[in-house]
Amino acid sequence: MYRSLAIFALLVSTAQAAAQDLEPRRWTALPAGVNVVAAGYVGLQGDVIFDPALKIEGAEVSGHVVAVSYVRSFKIGNKLGRFDAVVPWQNMRWEGLLDGAPATAERVGLADPILRFSILLAGVPAADGAQDEGKKSNTIFGVAIAVSVPVGEYSSASLLNLGQNRGFVRPQLGVLHTRGKWSYELTGSTFIYGENDDFFGDVKLKQDPLYAIQGHVIRVFDKPGYWVALSTGYGWKGETIVNGTRSGDSQKRWLSSLAYGIPLGKNQGISFAYLRDRTKTDNGANVDSLAVGWSMIF
Repeated sequence: MYRSLAIFALLVSTAQAAAQDLEPRRWTALPAGVNVVAAGYVGLQGDVIFDPALKIEGAEVSGHVVAVSYVRSFKIGNKLGRFDAVVPWQNMRWEGLLDGAPATAERVGLADPILRFSILLAGVPAADGAQDEGKKSNTIFGVAIAVSVPVGEYSSASLLNLGQNRGFVRPQLGVLHTRGKWSYELTGSTFIYGENDDFFGDVKLKQDPLYAIQGHVIRVFDKPGYWVALSTGYGWKGETIVNGTRSGDSQKRWLSSLAYGIPLGKNQGISFAYLRDRTKTDNGANVDSLAVGWSMIF
């Protein structure tokens, strides 16, 4: 199954404008020395709810995302470490009514890449090999930290951008329990944002931490490389502060997804996924995404 690991995370994390994602099998042990390269496409569409002060109504978003990723597993003493890098390219379109008149905006270019480092602290049999899938019961504990690199397309003259002109740091804690062909995973995250001192309207933007939790149920099948994952997640807080004034826009987001992976020969795989992202407040977005991806392990 780990031949397809990079695909799902690659697709769902780049299909959204915000950093929150759903990523099953994030804590699966890869043998030390393994490399995974992946490429994927996401098509997305939905509604966007803006602050009424912006006078934007009936806004809709659609877009295409292409991303590539690289994963490397390695030893850290007697532990297993892992490095992930994801680079997304986006073609996004927004349309709606601006002050009562039809308006559109399009952005094409690089979004902010994401780099991750993780280490499995307990539950891995050995640092030079992963457990056999579908044959053992085991519990793995891990920690990780991810950072975004603010090099995506950005203009302070535009409210809507692909890049964010600020980075974030994302500590993570995770647990993965495998029993036979079933796996159950839980991950908690905190997004700590940097400042954007060149935000739209020549203002300074700050943001409180965003907290997120996600759970996954994964089933592998008798034929190697076939798997299915059902996932859900929830994010909250993350209120923005504009020029020292709180905006009252704390987030409450619920995500769910269904993914299916199949092998392509011994070292390659493809996956398909549907992601549903819904806001539970008066701001945010309600977006549906379909994704397909390919990966190769070597």
